[in-house]
Formats: sequence, structure tokens, C-alpha cells
Amino acid sequence: MQIISIINQKGGVGKTTTVINLAAGLSQQGKKILVIDLDPQGNATTGLGLSNLERSDQTIYGILNGTKMISEVIKKTQFQNLDIITSNVDLSGLEVETAGDNNRAFILKHKLVAYLNDSRASYDYILIDCPPSLSLLTVMALVSSHSLVVPLQTEFFALEGLTQLMKTIERIKVSLNPELKIRGILLTMYDKRNKLSSQVEKEARDYFNEKVYVTVIPRNVRLSEAPSHGMPVLIYDRSCPGSKSYYSFTDEFINQEEKIGSAA
Repeated sequence: MQIISIINQKGGVGKTTTVINLAAGLSQQGKKILVIDLDPQGNATTGLGLSNLERSDQTIYGILNGTKMISEVIKKTQFQNLDIITSNVDLSGLEVETAGDNNRAFILKHKLVAYLNDSRASYDYILIDCPPSLSLLTVMALVSSHSLVVPLQTEFFALEGLTQLMKTIERIKVSLNPELKIRGILLTMYDKRNKLSSQVEKEARDYFNEKVYVTVIPRNVRLSEAPSHGMPVLIYDRSCPGSKSYYSFTDEFINQEEKIGSAA
């Protein structure tokens, strides 16, 4: 069972889109998935057809402030094999509320370990949608995860932001989670008519080599429409370029798992 965070401190790079479509792609292949929405904006919540206006004790906030256990707040989505722990805006107050707690970076990890040790947990993957910042919530996700997927927008400032993220990841590895690794970097919002997209792709592949997934996610109107209908694009329009690329990414992701397994 893998806990994987989808992370980039820049907003608008396709984190949530990647979470909900990877979750949908994996669930369609018979994998059991739990999405944890760790962003106070609650976009993964609404993108999978649930409300982000729920009572806060029924969300991830209820778990992190100690009023609920994970098993009490998991909700089924309308999609088979795909469950979620929802989020809402109350989560944004957590940093202030836990200011006096020296172990606050480990709150999510301890809750997840307790839940996974309780044999009812039967997920193949837990996918965490991180907020677009290097905040306490992001640190909690990094401490709890086995690995990371980093969506990288193929635009000018993208690589600059990535170096900052890498430094944060290294610090977390040294002091809080030595097992953490980057599973891969996913190029998003790719526009093949734009020379800059291919330049950023070349630089990313030169620098990170095989860490960059072969699949690239194009700019696609259907991709941006799907969340407003409360569903992944893989279900909203299976044949659009966005869907095809996320299906391809899902296959690559699963093959990567098999390679990791055979190497071990």
C-alpha cells in the first residue's frame, strides 16, 4: 500500500487534476484508492462530486484537530473503488491552532499509521492532494508519504519553483522522513504550438532524466470543464486528448510500480 503526495508549491499547475484523474484511472483498473484532500480550497472534493461546505468535523480537518478518526470520515464517491476524505476552508486555520505542538508535522502520519494498522484499511494507494504552498499541511503530507509525484507546468518559471521544492524535500528527508523519494515529474499544460513548452520539456528531461514521465498532459478545454461537473475527465469525456494522456499516465504509473517491485 503506497501513500503518494501530488505536490508543487506553485498553484495552477494541474495538481488536483492529476490527483482526481490518476485516482479514476487506477480505480478503473480495479485498484482501491483513497484520495485525501489536504487543500483548504477543497478542489479535489468538488472535482470528485462532493461538497466542500460540509461540517468541518466530517473532513480532514476533523482528523487533524483530533476530534475524529480516519475511519469515521472516509466517504464513498460515485465512482467504484474510489473513496475520499474531503476538505473545506476550516483547514486553513490548522497552522495557527497547532502552533504550540512540537510534533504537529507528524499528526497526519500518526493518524494514517493507526488507521492502516487497523486491518479494515484495504487500499492499494492513498493519494494526497497538497495545497499550493510549502506550508505545515504540505510538510505533513511529505512526512506521511512514501513518494511524490510533481506536476510541472511547461512554462517559464516552472523549473525555478522546482529547485525550491527540491530543497524542501531534501530537508524533510534529512530530518523527518528519510524514506521519501520522488516517484516522477509529470509535465502538464503542454502546448505543442508553443516553442517554450518544448524548451521546458527538454530542460526538465536533461536535468531529471528518467524521473520525468514519458507522458505529457496537454492543455485541453475538456480537462478544465470536467471538475465543474464533479467528475474526472476520464469519465466526463473518455476520448478527448486530456483523457487519453491521463490513461497513458496511469499505465506508466502502474508499470513503474511493477519495475519497482521487480527491482526489489
